[in-house]
Amino acid sequence: MVYLNGNFIPKEKAFISVMDRGFLFGDGVYEVFPVYNKKIIGFEAHLSRLQDGLDAINIKNPHSNDDWKSLIKKIISFNIKNANQAIYLQISRGCDQNRKHTYDELDPTIYIQSSLIGPREKNSLFKGKSAITREDIRWLKSNTKATSLLANTLYAQEAKENNAEEAILLRDGFVTEASSSNVFIVKDNCIYTHPKGRNILPGITRDITITLAKKLDIKVNETLSSKKQLMEADEVWITSSTREILPITLIDNNIINTGLAGPIWSLIYDQYQLLKTA
Repeated sequence: MVYLNGNFIPKEKAFISVMDRGFLFGDGVYEVFPVYNKKIIGFEAHLSRLQDGLDAINIKNPHSNDDWKSLIKKIISFNIKNANQAIYLQISRGCDQNRKHTYDELDPTIYIQSSLIGPREKNSLFKGKSAITREDIRWLKSNTKATSLLANTLYAQEAKENNAEEAILLRDGFVTEASSSNVFIVKDNCIYTHPKGRNILPGITRDITITLAKKLDIKVNETLSSKKQLMEADEVWITSSTREILPITLIDNNIINTGLAGPIWSLIYDQYQLLKTA
């Protein structure tokens, strides 16, 4: 079951108009809420980022936070067999009479669905995953979680075709983020990640990771890191709502440090698992 514009219906019966601006222009925003055993991780933070996205593209929020919570919990209940779920929520500007670049006041199109988050055992992650690097050519509002993700999907596809987990992006020689995740570098027991701003999405899992590190008295430096620093790191991770905290041990076919996930990743990973069951 999915939710579309006021109705809970089977996914195969959910359709939108060809005049929907989300379909025509990618004119909308979205959020992904990770759910573990019916517990939504970072719920308020995700809703806050959703509001920021709506504000950034001038769409009025169609629901209160309590309304969103009720709708999302209903979707979770329909998919209770999937103990771990990713709830995808998309809001487009809505439908107009004709295709045109400008718009008037429209009724937003709201879509919510659930998909399975597959299990990841810690022991299976120590070998890590691989990544490729690419030049970051995206627009300069990457901090808005917009549905217009053509560049991101092309990067992700290129990573897939290279048998890699992710494409790590560089702008002017410095690491920004990856196609659908934030990037962390560890060097000499200090964690480095790109500062918030227009070049990266302010990831909720990114923020949780930083909070957990500080709780463990591990230094975190939100600053620019070069490709050289990336390749010479002691550890590299990516974070996202569905990947959680995932070690990267091979970049552009070059082994990172020992080629295995590092001790700082292990500490943060364990703390995140406790958060899911708290």
